[in-house]
Amino acid sequence: MAVAIPTDLHTALRLIGDGTLLAIPPDYAGAALAATRALIRRGVRNLRLVCVPQSGLQADMLIGAGAVAEIETAAVTLGEYGLAPRFIAAIRSGAIRIKDATCPAIHAGLQASEKGAPFTAMRGLIGSDLLTVRPDWRVIDNPFGEGGDPVALIPAIRPDVALFHAPMADRHGNVWVGKRRELVTMAHAAADTVVTVEKLYDGDLLADETLAAGTLPALYVSGIAVVPEGTWPIRFGARPTDGAHMADYAKLAQTEAGFQTYLARELAR
Repeated sequence: MAVAIPTDLHTALRLIGDGTLLAIPPDYAGAALAATRALIRRGVRNLRLVCVPQSGLQADMLIGAGAVAEIETAAVTLGEYGLAPRFIAAIRSGAIRIKDATCPAIHAGLQASEKGAPFTAMRGLIGSDLLTVRPDWRVIDNPFGEGGDPVALIPAIRPDVALFHAPMADRHGNVWVGKRRELVTMAHAAADTVVTVEKLYDGDLLADETLAAGTLPALYVSGIAVVPEGTWPIRFGARPTDGAHMADYAKLAQTEAGFQTYLARELAR
């Protein structure tokens, strides 16, 4: 993997193509919306989304744009702005396949990949009806117990690409994610990681004692682009969500025609 020297957004997104297994974070952890709009402009298709562990506007836009074939997620919602209308419409029509999951199960699958393990075990799914719709989740008896102790096996999730937005990166390809440790897990688990950032840091993030602990090393980063306000209209850091924009989206996206009106407007920016 080459060192990810910051470049333009188009070049950074070169690793995401048709059919990519793409890991994306929840809205509150740095959803790369500018990159999402760029992918839609390019006309990417048949993405398989892994939401870590859920998504909102990002997944809803990709689904509405016809870019998604499959999604693994614990939820897709616009939060206080209501349900995710394009996601719901696609599920009802059968336009996309959903792999229903839980937050712990998605994190566990990524952590298995992070460790190089083919699967991991967890108990929290025992008794859940999710086991009836996830044939890839298997229940066995604890081999270290004395019998009668079922555990669920979750296969490792290894995304082709992890995509997220972060506060900053340096020219060595290191990315500062701060306390958002799920982003580190995504990057460790994925074959490649593409990051948009607010700004460049003048120096080496790993050489700074106050920043190194929250830094993802360049070893795990394949592409970086500087995109200020790259999560807009979703909040990021001290920048709040654009509530008027979200309310407008939630209203327009109730219908296919309304969503297309929204999309044409936003892609023309």
